[in-house]
Amino acid sequence: MIGQIKGQLIRKDPPIMVVDAGGVGYEIEAPVRVFFELPEINSEVTIITHLLVREDAQILYGFNNYQQRELFRKLLKVNGVGAKSALAILSTFSTAEFAGLIQSQDVVAITKIPGVGKKTAERLIVEMRDKLGDFSGDISLVGSQTASVANLGSMPATAQSEALIALQSLGFKPQEVNMLIKNVAKDGMSAEEIIRLCLQHKGAS
Repeated sequence: MIGQIKGQLIRKDPPIMVVDAGGVGYEIEAPVRVFFELPEINSEVTIITHLLVREDAQILYGFNNYQQRELFRKLLKVNGVGAKSALAILSTFSTAEFAGLIQSQDVVAITKIPGVGKKTAERLIVEMRDKLGDFSGDISLVGSQTASVANLGSMPATAQSEALIALQSLGFKPQEVNMLIKNVAKDGMSAEEIIRLCLQHKGAS
């Protein structure tokens, strides 16, 4: 099992990053929130990883800290929740926020996560309410330098375009994303600010 990769960040294009460790480029899929904290391209990073082995593929998933990975692993054990849904959950909420929704049994808020319907939300509450333990916060392990989504390597230059790509990677439909961005975006906002406001707006609708 590959549990951690430390090396040079050579690509960040949500939901994929590539880390060069010892001359080998590891392609890692990660929640959008992870990209908020990545440093500039060519900087050194440490990514906590989970290797998922399937019949047709071996996929590395990356996280900023052990809490995110632990929640990801717990989510995979819930009937009907696959890696895509688990990534969407971790992209939309921090571990502490999601734990709070589970404890408060907030079905409505959980169904705002792309790909999570009412039955899945109810199943998450039933199966996870006694299993979350202490998810009080996310302590990043990728370094002290925090990067905004506005520096996501090969992505387009405008903040709104960057936000659109990141939100689509979460499973939002293009038409829905365009409407969300139109409602919240203002001149001078970074892509990270737009994404956060879109997710908040979606959660409140």
